[in-house]
Amino acid sequence: MRLIYDLIFLLIAVFYLPAYLLRGKFHSGFRQRLGFPPKNLSLKKPVWIHAVSVGEALTAKGLIADLHKAFPKKKFVISTVTPTGNKIVRSYAAGGDFVTYLPLDFSFITGRVIKKIDPALFIIVETELWPNLITALNRKGIPIVLVNGRISDSSFKGYRAVKFLLKPVLEKVDLFLVQTGRDADRLMRLGVSAQKVKVTGNMKFDAVKNLDTKKDYSVYKSRLGLMPEEKILIAGSTHRGEESRVLSAYKALSQDFGFLRLIIAPRHPERAPEIERLIRRAGFTPHRISSLLEKKIITQAGQDIVFILDTIGHLFLFFSVSDIVFMGGSLVKKGGHNILEPASLAKPVVFGPHMANFRDIAELFLNNNAAIRINGAKELEVAIRDLLKHPEQMLELGRAAKRLILENEGATRSTLEHIENIAFS
Repeated sequence: MRLIYDLIFLLIAVFYLPAYLLRGKFHSGFRQRLGFPPKNLSLKKPVWIHAVSVGEALTAKGLIADLHKAFPKKKFVISTVTPTGNKIVRSYAAGGDFVTYLPLDFSFITGRVIKKIDPALFIIVETELWPNLITALNRKGIPIVLVNGRISDSSFKGYRAVKFLLKPVLEKVDLFLVQTGRDADRLMRLGVSAQKVKVTGNMKFDAVKNLDTKKDYSVYKSRLGLMPEEKILIAGSTHRGEESRVLSAYKALSQDFGFLRLIIAPRHPERAPEIERLIRRAGFTPHRISSLLEKKIITQAGQDIVFILDTIGHLFLFFSVSDIVFMGGSLVKKGGHNILEPASLAKPVVFGPHMANFRDIAELFLNNNAAIRINGAKELEVAIRDLLKHPEQMLELGRAAKRLILENEGATRSTLEHIENIAFS
């Protein structure tokens, strides 16, 4: 099977190579992906945790902190695939932790890296299945635990198509800790034994617990030259095709609500020049927040200004000073983004119809009147107009969102208990 997995991964690598070259994906840590960790690395049977990108890295933060407390003598390896995920992990990793990049899934690379790291336990955050890595870990008798697992509709469809290849890999994982009963059922339909699957809830509800939601962030509003009475609509984690719709809604709203201001926070900040052109085309003046954070504040932001959050790591700060949040990736078919951060701040949240990546969370919020779903620019305008006209509705929507956060905490604690039982029993 290793030869088959190597061949499949080689074909995938060749297919994506041009995209990697064009997008500058060969970052300084790419040597680690080729299987060359530091020569002097000495970890003594560490716990290895893999969190592919930003969302998983943030989700893993609380669990890693709890694992440190539970096993204070253990060192930890934390791997990512993306540089942004790597940066986030480095921001909270303990001094003795080794933060690295996941090796490419060729058997000759994974085997070399596993021999060097020699982990006591391998933890996968959410559903990252690398056949050769999992096979090599299993061959050495290293327990493998998948935490906060989920299987989206599209993933399940794809997994079923290659079940004959996937099942041998799934059988090598010792424990699946998943978010919902639906995820558990899908794993069992893919051939996983029921004894290996436990429903522990969604750790993302615990991840926001570590955010400082009580801090006064009003200085960030004043840095934009905004007065306390002005209201902020933020469009967070937007993708191409969404900014124009948000601007269309905002243009109509600004005619009736002179106190409303807009921040667009693209999922990929490098798109800022493109968004500037869209803003000018809509008749507004763009201002990049990066320049305002580095320099003095502008004296007074006029109604014609639309802000672009073109930095990484500041979205939560501007969620904090916003009054209404539209979550992007949901008006186009990107599967949506995590609404729990603004919900933890008791902000009214609006999102589009495409929330496949967060379907269970979206349904939970909609069923509890804790969020609003819209289908296009006109409905976005109508929903925000209604909220601005009824401030008490804004407050109730935010309170309901915050209440759901508190009611769904505890997945990390349950996950830790299962890990303790399987890994060090």
